[in-house]
Amino acid sequence: MDHLGALEVKTWCISEVDIFRDLSPAEMDAIAAAAPMKTYHAGELLYSPHNPVETLFILKRGRVRIFRVSADGRVLTTAIITPGTIFGEMVLLGQHMYDNFAEALDETVVCVMSTADVHRFLLSDPRIAARIAEILGKRLVEMERRLSDSVFKSVPQRVASTLITLAGQNRRRGLPSRGPVVALTHEQVAALAGTSRETATKVLGDFADRGLIRLARGRITLVDINKISTETGD
Repeated sequence: MDHLGALEVKTWCISEVDIFRDLSPAEMDAIAAAAPMKTYHAGELLYSPHNPVETLFILKRGRVRIFRVSADGRVLTTAIITPGTIFGEMVLLGQHMYDNFAEALDETVVCVMSTADVHRFLLSDPRIAARIAEILGKRLVEMERRLSDSVFKSVPQRVASTLITLAGQNRRRGLPSRGPVVALTHEQVAALAGTSRETATKVLGDFADRGLIRLARGRITLVDINKISTETGD
């Protein structure tokens, strides 16, 4: 790939992110030049309490699960990051998240920005800074909802909520809304719902027997979204 082609690929990473939606081509080029791309394989950790980073990630492709582990070993998923948004261990953005893990659910491509470049290109621009604050606010609400679900909802309700959440993310990304497919293994569903693989498999099997979903290897097709929604307990 020539230099121009490489720059276009990098700029695409930036142009697909909502917080940069009204920047000029020159501004996008400058940010893209400061955000090299990095690839992670499914199951690989982008950061953890044992390997914290002071970095902003811009997700270009794949999905990333943000989770934390309690003292008694329970796992709580606090966010599922989809392409076109930002995340990271950014204390300077008010994200004091050093007890969190970030795991690639698929092969994942991110653009990475250093603390200095975040200050230089993002926080210095009132438009971008305001949008970052909005994203972080929404993520805090989502984290509180997931914490509440982990305490008050049954496992089938949590599994149903996970499927509905991911189906909604697919629709927002412009993917087909009829019979949406959630690309997750039973083990990944279990991790997201905070239960064991065996229990998640049993719940998914029950949903399939009732005609709510259709199961295939690493893929779950939501046959009846309305009925699955009634299973969430919301």
